[in-house]
Amino acid sequence: MEPTNLNTSPGAAGMTPASRERRRFIKLTAGAGGALVLGCVIPIGRWQAMAQGAEAAKPFPPNAFLRIAPNDIVTIQVSKLDFGQGTLTSLPMLLAEELDCPWDNVRAELAPGEDVYRDPIYHLQFVGGSTSIANTFTQYRELGARARAMLIAAAAQRWHVAPSACATSKGVVTGPSGQRLRYGALAAEAMRLPLPEHVELKDPSKFRLIGRATTRLDTAAKSSGHQHFSIDVDVPGMKTAVVARAPVWGAKVARLDDSASKAMPGVRAVFRIPGDRGGESVVCVADGYWQAKRARGALVVTWDDRGIERVDSAKAFERYRALAATPGTPAQRADTSSLARAPNVIDAVYEFPYLAHVPMEPLNMSLQYTGAACTVWAGSQFQSPDREAIAKTLQLPVEKVRFNTVMAGGGFGRRAVSTAANAIEAAHIARAMQGTPVKVMWSREDDVRGGYYRPMHVHRVKVGFDAHGKIAAWDHVIVGQSILTGTMFEPMLVKDGVDDTMVEGARGSQYAIPNMAISVHNVVANVPVLWFRSVGNSHTAYVIETMVDEIAVASGRDPVEFRRELLQGGNARSREALDLAVAKSGYGVRALPAGQAWGVAVHFCFDSAVAYVAEVSIADGRPKVHRVTAAVHCNLPVNPRTIEAQAMGGLVFGLSMGLPGFEITLKDGVVQQSNFADYTPAYMADVPHVEVHVCPSAAPPTGIGEVGVPPIAPAVANAVAALTRQRMRRLPFPTLNTA
Repeated sequence: MEPTNLNTSPGAAGMTPASRERRRFIKLTAGAGGALVLGCVIPIGRWQAMAQGAEAAKPFPPNAFLRIAPNDIVTIQVSKLDFGQGTLTSLPMLLAEELDCPWDNVRAELAPGEDVYRDPIYHLQFVGGSTSIANTFTQYRELGARARAMLIAAAAQRWHVAPSACATSKGVVTGPSGQRLRYGALAAEAMRLPLPEHVELKDPSKFRLIGRATTRLDTAAKSSGHQHFSIDVDVPGMKTAVVARAPVWGAKVARLDDSASKAMPGVRAVFRIPGDRGGESVVCVADGYWQAKRARGALVVTWDDRGIERVDSAKAFERYRALAATPGTPAQRADTSSLARAPNVIDAVYEFPYLAHVPMEPLNMSLQYTGAACTVWAGSQFQSPDREAIAKTLQLPVEKVRFNTVMAGGGFGRRAVSTAANAIEAAHIARAMQGTPVKVMWSREDDVRGGYYRPMHVHRVKVGFDAHGKIAAWDHVIVGQSILTGTMFEPMLVKDGVDDTMVEGARGSQYAIPNMAISVHNVVANVPVLWFRSVGNSHTAYVIETMVDEIAVASGRDPVEFRRELLQGGNARSREALDLAVAKSGYGVRALPAGQAWGVAVHFCFDSAVAYVAEVSIADGRPKVHRVTAAVHCNLPVNPRTIEAQAMGGLVFGLSMGLPGFEITLKDGVVQQSNFADYTPAYMADVPHVEVHVCPSAAPPTGIGEVGVPPIAPAVANAVAALTRQRMRRLPFPTLNTA
């Protein structure tokens, strides 16, 4: 690998940026108790460059990413929230690989919300888009390589030898005459040395840790019940707040009788705050959650929703279907005139409902506002936007908001609200409770009814093809709400009226499909919407993969061979994943039991490919998935154990989308579901046996957190079609007629 180097252009007063960074570095590490503390210069990413029109990269000052204590324990700051996806292990693996230290000595901490921990590509501290490993792969390796170089330099200086004559192994520096010094014994000296301007990164063939299945650092704590989550935060004097939010978004309080609530034991305050989308909410603060929840239940509130749209799902679908029958704003232009001449045409309408994220841990945030500063504890996917929103709401400089990142129990996008609505609500409560630490907690019912759903969509697809399945043209219209319009992301991801998240997975498809036109209708509705695990791919992949399967069957083609043909000239990594899944599954070779059928799907998103081969039967009018063989192509596998877990988790998450009851519906503006009794994800009995295989590659790693979701629902639907000759055009699946 070519050496990397810091910017060494002369700066003010004749100092190079590297020398200025050394001065900041020494200040940062002066109080570190002899530990080696290392940060890095993170270039401004293309995200902020796009937003500001910046042309040149600007360095950030370093901050502590790495501590080596005198007892050789290496503590690594993880810049990405871990909420189940494994960054608390995978990022330290990258650094420890280049540092050349024993894995048993490694500890990890979630980094606070600070500028130095912003993503090196997008210049936001956040988790999303399956970017955690892809975007920090080089950054964390360089941190480890710089620390190793500084330790070698310290040892060489002590031994009066050239650094090139020294080597490292398992946390020890060795000299040319057999000298040995542990990293912990060198930390105090190493910290006084300048940051190296050039570091050599390992060739992948020399990796000892990266690529090895590694047990996660948080496994013991989670499996023993000792893991500390955001909802567990407790500081002296803390009170708990629950919020009565308007049942129709944007409604205000017309009348409030809170006398019964205020009279309850343990209730400390009842007050109003601004609500989301211009509405109003009522807050109950008490000594504990149960007391606050009971106080909220005793409120008598009349809501004023005059002039506010009250969405009805059934009527909305009627409107969406009518729009889908007409061309929308072009997202991908193509000549589809050959549709009129095609010997075979499929004209299909697909419907997808609103979906809630329902992470295991409902939303929560703890704050203590003193009037001059605010301390926050949160399991946020969006530390930078949330911190800035809290600062703005409290009229504080951002640096006066201390943002502690705490482990979160799932999120799937729900903890990354682009409007920072949850953080703003919590800040209003903290201001009202000035001086008192307060934890804002959502119940499961609050979570299901609280908005920010995966948008509902309707697709209309017309495809013309010949007797051999050769596609002549594909006309695709998508109707839904834009997730990004009106948010900070609009300038980058909404172009010419097209929200990229609405068409991803269809536009620029993995397949070499000729004359594929895509257009969109952006609907405005009084329902807060947000990205959902795999975002637009959660619906576009279903349409593409079931339609491709339907064309194959209509043409008498094997669905796998037909996909392979479409992938010629398309995405090579999707083909590799498909081939591996098919080979490992026994598709076309192994006979299935009577009443079972194969279902296949493959999808490429977030720069990675996942293929599923499912074995499915029908039981009691619904699909029963017995076994799934998965293949993942995410380039270099950093931790194969994490990849396996993410593929399995994504599969279960995606499997829920086809199950009866997994939909959010609205009537007269009010969400009709409230908890798992009427919004039902996959349970243990629904989960099949899963085998995950990883395509080998030495190329830089790509995403895995979201890519396992999209292909499973279409794989199951394709198996259902093989069994029943019924094509499932709507999710969740209706009761199946097997007569």
